[in-house]
Amino acid sequence: MVVIGGGFGGIQAVAGLRKADVEVTLIDRRNFHLFQPLTYQVATGALSSGDVAYPLRAIFKSAENVRVLLADVTGFDLAGREVQLAPTPGVRSGPATVGYDTLIVAAGSSYSYFGHEDWRQYAYEVKTLESALAVRSKILRAFETAELSADPAEREAEMTFVIVGGGPTGVEMAGQIGELAGDTLRQDFRAIDPRQARVILVDGLDRILQTFPASLSAKATRSLRQLGVTTMTGQMVTGVDAEGVTISAKDGSTQRIASRTVIWAAGVTASGLAAQLGELAGAEVDRAGRLTVEADLTIAGHPEVLVLGDMVRVRDGHGTAVTLPGVAPAAIQEGHYAAKLIRDRLDGRGTKPFHYRNKGNVATIGRGRAVVDLKVVRLSGLPAWVVWLVVHLFYLIGFENRIVVLVRWSFSFFTHGRAARVIDDLRALGPGEGLPPEVPANRDGA
Repeated sequence: MVVIGGGFGGIQAVAGLRKADVEVTLIDRRNFHLFQPLTYQVATGALSSGDVAYPLRAIFKSAENVRVLLADVTGFDLAGREVQLAPTPGVRSGPATVGYDTLIVAAGSSYSYFGHEDWRQYAYEVKTLESALAVRSKILRAFETAELSADPAEREAEMTFVIVGGGPTGVEMAGQIGELAGDTLRQDFRAIDPRQARVILVDGLDRILQTFPASLSAKATRSLRQLGVTTMTGQMVTGVDAEGVTISAKDGSTQRIASRTVIWAAGVTASGLAAQLGELAGAEVDRAGRLTVEADLTIAGHPEVLVLGDMVRVRDGHGTAVTLPGVAPAAIQEGHYAAKLIRDRLDGRGTKPFHYRNKGNVATIGRGRAVVDLKVVRLSGLPAWVVWLVVHLFYLIGFENRIVVLVRWSFSFFTHGRAARVIDDLRALGPGEGLPPEVPANRDGA
C-alpha cells in the first residue's frame, strides 16, 4: 500500500500499520514531518527549524514494513492503481510510478488568496518550514532596515506588520510579533524604538477566533491589545502589493496601510491532488478544492482509495458532506481510522463509519496568555497557556524535540529571550556571495 503525505494524518496511518501484514510506502516531497501548529514560533525566533521538524526515516526506522520515498506526486492512474512521481529538487532521479493495492492520500492544503493569486508574491505565509524561515528573516530584516533609514515614513512602513486572518494562526502570529517588538527587541536598537512598531490584525468577520466562544474571543482581543496589537474586524483586504495593503470596511470606505511585511493566514485551499482525484473518480469537489469522501473516508466507486485531512469533506450518516476543522486532531483521528479500516479489511471485519470527536480548541496569544475551550471548561490567561503548552508537547513528534522545546519555552518565559533571532534567508545574497544558483528560494511559492 502507498501513503502520500508525511503530515499528521499520513504518519498516524503509517504508525497504525507498523505491525500489520502489509508493505507500506510513504511518499513525501520533504524528508521530515513538520509540526505545523508551531511554525509561527519559528517565524518569530522562539524556536529553531529543527525543533518542529522530525525526519520521517527516523520515525519509522524500526518499522521493517515501512519504506520512505522522497518524491513529488504528480498524478494518479486509478484504473492501473499507480501513483505518478517526479523527483524533488536536488534529487537527480527516481521511479516514475509506484503501484498500490490500497492508497491513502493525505497531502494537506495551502493558503487561499480568494482568487487574487497575484497577492501571493507580496503576502508571506507560515504554512511550511521554508515559508516560516522566510517570514523570520523578513521580520528581523524589517527592523534592521528601519534602523538604517533616515526617512520617518520609510521607518514606519518597515515597522508596520499586517496579519490577514483572525483564526488561531493569525492571532498567534500577531501576538508573537507584538511580544517580539514590545519586549524581546526593546533594547537592541539605537536609532529606533521597536516598541513603536504597529502590529495590525485584519479579519473580515465581526470577531477574531470564530471557532471559540465569544467570551474567549473578547479575552483574546484584550490580550492582543495589551501586547500592542490592533485588531480590525469587519474589514476586508482588497489589495496587497509591495508597498502595503488596501482595506475596505462594510460601509464602503477604504484605507491604505503602508507596510513592507504582510503575513497571510486567511483561509486554505486543498492540495491540487484532491481536484485530480475528483476529476478521475467523478467525485464532488467544493469551492475550496476539498474532495467529498464517503463516511469511511474512501472515494465513491474506489474503496481502495482513502483521502483524509484538510483535503476532504466527509459524508455523515445522512449523506451530507461535512467539513471538519482543519486542525491536527482531526487529521490524527482520520489517520488512526484509516489504519484501523485497513487492519479490519485484512482480518475480514467490518468498520464503523468515521466519527470526529471534537476535543476543543486552544490558541496562544503570548507568554502566559492563551485561550482554551475544552467544551466542559473554558480557560484564559496563564492556566490556559499551561494547558496549551501541555497539549502541544504531547502531540510533538520525537522525545528529544519535546525536551528541547520545553527547555526553550522555559528559558523564554523567564528571560523574555528568543534564541533563534537569525536572518538566514540567503536569497538576499547575490551570485557568488554564498548561495549556489541552483539552490531553490527559501520561500513557499506553491
